[in-house]
Amino acid sequence: MSESIVKEECAAYFAEGFSLHNIANMADHTDVKVKHNNEYKVKSAKFQLKEEPKDIQALEINIKKEIETYEEPITHTEERYLVKHELAHTREKSYQCSQCGKVFSLKSDLTIHQRIHTGEKPYQCSQCDKAFSQNSSLKRHQRIHTGEKPYQCNQCDEVFSQKRDLTIHQRIHTGEKPYQCSQCDKAFSAKGSLVKHHRTHAGDKPHQCSQCDKVFSQKSNLTRHHRIHTAEKPYQCSHCDKAFSRNSYLTIHQRIHTGKKTYQCSHCDKVFSQKSDLTRHHRIHTGKCKMFNIE
Repeated sequence: MSESIVKEECAAYFAEGFSLHNIANMADHTDVKVKHNNEYKVKSAKFQLKEEPKDIQALEINIKKEIETYEEPITHTEERYLVKHELAHTREKSYQCSQCGKVFSLKSDLTIHQRIHTGEKPYQCSQCDKAFSQNSSLKRHQRIHTGEKPYQCNQCDEVFSQKRDLTIHQRIHTGEKPYQCSQCDKAFSAKGSLVKHHRTHAGDKPHQCSQCDKVFSQKSNLTRHHRIHTAEKPYQCSHCDKAFSRNSYLTIHQRIHTGKKTYQCSHCDKVFSQKSDLTRHHRIHTGKCKMFNIE
C-alpha cells in the first residue's frame, strides 16, 4: 500500500513524498503523521523554511532541492498541488476579481474564476461540441466518451466516473440525507435533487425547448429532451457499437456484457439486471399488475 500524509492542521492528504515538507503551518509544526498499512507513525520533517517565500517560484526552488533526495520523486502534478496548498495557508490573497471582489492567492485561480463572468470556455471536447472553463472539467467530461470509471464503492461493486457521484451513491448505504427542504419534511442525499424538488413547490419551468412547446424545470432535462429532435446518442458502449441518449440507458445496457444483476426478488432468490424485469417477475408471486391494479 502506498503511503500518504495527513496534515492535522487542515486535514489535507498528500503522497509520501510530501512527508518531508512540513509547510502547511511551518512556523509551529515539525512533525507529520504518515499512514502506512493502516497504522500511524510519526516522522519528523527534514527541513523547515525559515521565512515565507516571496513568490511561488521561490517556494518551488526550495521544494525541488529536497525532491532530489527522494528515492521516488513526486510527480510534477503533485509538486504543483503542494505549492498551491502551501500558498493557501501562508500567502496573502493578493489577486482580486474586478467584477465581484473575490480574492485569490494565485493568479491562475483568478484567471479561472474570471471565466464565470466572461463565459470563456477554452477547453473543447474533441468528441462532441461541449466546452469547459477548466481542463479538469474537460477531463471529467471525457469519461462519458471513454467509459472510464475510476471511483469504486467500498461497500458494493458500483463504479463511477466522478468522485461526487460516488459520494452521493455511498449515501444509499449510510442513509444520509443532508439536504433538507425548507418547505416540507422531504430530505435528499444530493443537492441537485433538492433543487429539483424545490421547483415542485414553485411550479417553475424556465427551460423551453426551441423545437417544440415542451418546458422543463431543469436544464439537464431539456438537454436530454433535445436528443429526441437531434437523435444524438453521446453515451457509447465500450463493449459493442451501441450508443445511447442517456447515461442511465448505457448503464442498464452494459449489464448485458458484465452479467451484473443488482435487482433481487424479495420473495425468492432470483436476481435481475433491470428493474423492469424484477417488476414483471414479482407478478408471479403477487398475481397482480401494479400498473393497472388488476389480477
